[in-house]
Amino acid sequence: MPDEGDQPPPASLVVALAGPRPPALAEVRRQAVDFLPPLSDDKVNDVLLVVTELVSNAYDHGERALALRVTCGRQVIRVEVDDVSPRLPTLGRSSIGRYRGHGLLMVENLCKDWGVAQRDGHKTVWAVLIGDY
Repeated sequence: MPDEGDQPPPASLVVALAGPRPPALAEVRRQAVDFLPPLSDDKVNDVLLVVTELVSNAYDHGERALALRVTCGRQVIRVEVDDVSPRLPTLGRSSIGRYRGHGLLMVENLCKDWGVAQRDGHKTVWAVLIGDY
């Protein structure tokens, strides 16, 4: 039986979200789908919902979105989005409309864990899903 040291390092996708022409959300989602290992349709949809929500929040609230990272480890998928806003995300409240603000509640329900790390003038909103591969 192989030990943990024999496992390949986690694979990561990095998508730059900053620049003069940041990628459209549809392109970001396509790159994420192309990167993911074989998963059930339900799990792919869960990952895409998390990617969509975190990237949309960075575009809508983050002043300037920087990057998306998707890392696939041993039955764990981690989604991270960096932006330069010091404002922390809030569950269930939106500053841009009363019909908005429920996305992070979905992220919380789909993911094993999620949170925010602040450092060096930017923040990273991250979420961890359990894979089925």
